[in-house]
Amino acid sequence: MVAARRACGGLPKMAIARTRCCTLLLYAQGRAVMPRQIITTANAPSSPLYSQGVKAGPHVLVSGIVGIDPGTGSLAGDTIQDQTRQALTNCEAILQAGGASLEDVIEVGILLTRPADFAGLNEEYARWFPSESPTRYVAKLGVELPGLLVSIRMTAFIT
Repeated sequence: MVAARRACGGLPKMAIARTRCCTLLLYAQGRAVMPRQIITTANAPSSPLYSQGVKAGPHVLVSGIVGIDPGTGSLAGDTIQDQTRQALTNCEAILQAGGASLEDVIEVGILLTRPADFAGLNEEYARWFPSESPTRYVAKLGVELPGLLVSIRMTAFIT
């Protein structure tokens, strides 16, 4: 907290919550100055365990979303391309519900069940971000769930 005060010009009783890429919330006297808004849409899978997305000021954060078709409740297919396409469709629906678009995305985080699927992931991903791609990381998903191949999260900045 002391370091945060120094970074903010020594303002008293202020702290900044940070992610790896950007400042999310500014707190003054223990109260959020930039309140968060929970994003929900029927056009993407949901769970009672997490929010589909959160909007805080100009930031829209999309939770780790999988390739489940919200209409059927089933995985969109057996291939990494099918599941990546559906996961990105779901992320786009959440972004839109939060007032953002894929053009506003500044960071994408991807978890793969099988690292061997990396090339197939990139094949589909390139269709969604053909130029001026956001920053991205890809890691191995630690928990294996039957049939699940990919989980994608995003951060967007609305100007």
